[in-house]
Amino acid sequence: MPARQPSLISPQVPAQRKPRLPSLPTGGDRLRKRAAVATVWYLRLMAVLNIAAVLSLPFREEVHEHNAGEFFTPYLATAGLVSAALASFLAVVMRRRKRAAWVSNLLLAGPLLALYVLALTRDPYGDHLFNWLSTALTGLFVAALMISRREFDAIGDRSNPSLAVAVGTGGILVSGTLGTLLVHATNTLPGATLQDEIAYTLLRGISVGPLADRVDAVHAPRWVDIIVNILIAVTFLLVLYACFRAPRGACLLGADDEARLRELLDRHGERDSLGYFALRRDKAAMFSPSGKAAVTYRVVGGVSLASGDPIGDPEAWPGAIDAWLSEARRHAWTPAVMGASEEAGTVYARHGMDALELGDEAIVDLPDFTLEGRAMRVVRQAHNRVRRAGYTVRIRRHEDIPADEMAVLVDRADHWRDGTTERGFSMALGRLGDPADGRCVMLECRDAEGQPRAVLSFVPWGEHGLSLDLMRRDRDCENGLMEYMVVELLLRAEELGIRRVSLNFAMFRSVFERGSRLGAGPVLRLWRSVLTFFSRWWQIESLYRANAKYRPLWEPRFLLFAKSSDIPRIGLASARAEGFLTLPGLGARRS
Repeated sequence: MPARQPSLISPQVPAQRKPRLPSLPTGGDRLRKRAAVATVWYLRLMAVLNIAAVLSLPFREEVHEHNAGEFFTPYLATAGLVSAALASFLAVVMRRRKRAAWVSNLLLAGPLLALYVLALTRDPYGDHLFNWLSTALTGLFVAALMISRREFDAIGDRSNPSLAVAVGTGGILVSGTLGTLLVHATNTLPGATLQDEIAYTLLRGISVGPLADRVDAVHAPRWVDIIVNILIAVTFLLVLYACFRAPRGACLLGADDEARLRELLDRHGERDSLGYFALRRDKAAMFSPSGKAAVTYRVVGGVSLASGDPIGDPEAWPGAIDAWLSEARRHAWTPAVMGASEEAGTVYARHGMDALELGDEAIVDLPDFTLEGRAMRVVRQAHNRVRRAGYTVRIRRHEDIPADEMAVLVDRADHWRDGTTERGFSMALGRLGDPADGRCVMLECRDAEGQPRAVLSFVPWGEHGLSLDLMRRDRDCENGLMEYMVVELLLRAEELGIRRVSLNFAMFRSVFERGSRLGAGPVLRLWRSVLTFFSRWWQIESLYRANAKYRPLWEPRFLLFAKSSDIPRIGLASARAEGFLTLPGLGARRS
């Protein structure tokens, strides 16, 4: 994916105080951080070893030999999928510095270490060098936990314990029932009771080794043992997720926060064309200590997803960004920003975030707009054709539209929507006809018979700008109707005192533009071909072509992130927030 990093010196950024540099870490700080990293790598190693033992029979038998009778293995080394799942999951949540994960590891490893130390004082356990090695590794892990205690300060959701109990109870009932039925159907020994089959199933859920062989009345095929182990492992993973999931960010935009944001937009709203979208009520706001700036965000799948630039005075942006990042760290959320400008990207970069260019926003500067010339021939012809067909456009502020007319327009817009999901997050308001949005502009298009056929809605961009929010039309209307409505707005914008209009966002615009030029390299041409293929479903190229008709100025927009490894997770969260991906059973639930 092509990327362009924002320059570290931008002429758009006003002079401001130098950001306060963090103090250099002391020796104790470095030791705590290294100890925390060591616990993560230990858990990763145990996960790999357990998976390898499950897949390799000789290795599995070796582990079982050193985990029975007079031997014992290090913490979490049991050659089972449940142990592999536990180690993998704990490694993930420990990497996110969750306090609950630290407590869980200490509760599991601490008593185990005490048991190992006690066993070494007795024969024959103390006679085996391997037992001393297992005790030493477990002890080092516990020591690293104790040293790094202060590093694990991320909190979880208060409802996690009750949810984990419910998930565990339901999961054990379902997986245990399925496993028991499977064992009953494949058992090769006669005389087994229901209690024997249940005991065998639960023991097989812990390990595929000789642990379940203690049930003498049951003997199931190897593939049954593996399926039962996988069922219990999946249940265990679900319980772990319920235990350690990040808070869902239920504190959404309240009336007081919305009023404060509107005050900031009144003073600084002309800076960012996406500023008004900060008023979406499925977002939360994090203000700077001075209250002069704010970052608005929504938590989706453990990702704290902000959009656009911070709202307010640029000199106060660092304070708002610091507060937002601190909140993300406290809840173990992954921070990300969708659609930041180059100016904001420069400020975010000073806070340790990296940038990836997403595409460009099309902005039409009205004093320079004209329908004359060969370059505008296609738009001019579409405009004239639709006008001759009898279509007319009415332009009004939302506050000037009577309530009964607005209700009809909202109903028509819902009817014309493509699908049942309301799409948009970073560049959409998500509501139409709300009384609080009276300064928004509505374009209503009617055919020759006076029937509504399309609507466009724009949100304010400062005092003299508009930003496209919603675009809906009847599928049976005249081709070129959208171009006709946009041109009508651009030609008549002076009636509303408008000087600039932000249209759709064109993702990966530079790829399509440069990839079609003479001399484009093979990598760029291949990337353009891939995007063209996916445009059949997601309209990536068509949005660029539709915007390019108006000869706009292109303003780059960036994805900001803290770690490159988080990009897939951020992409998934963005797709969910924008409405392109709906997880089964979630519907419109906030997450």
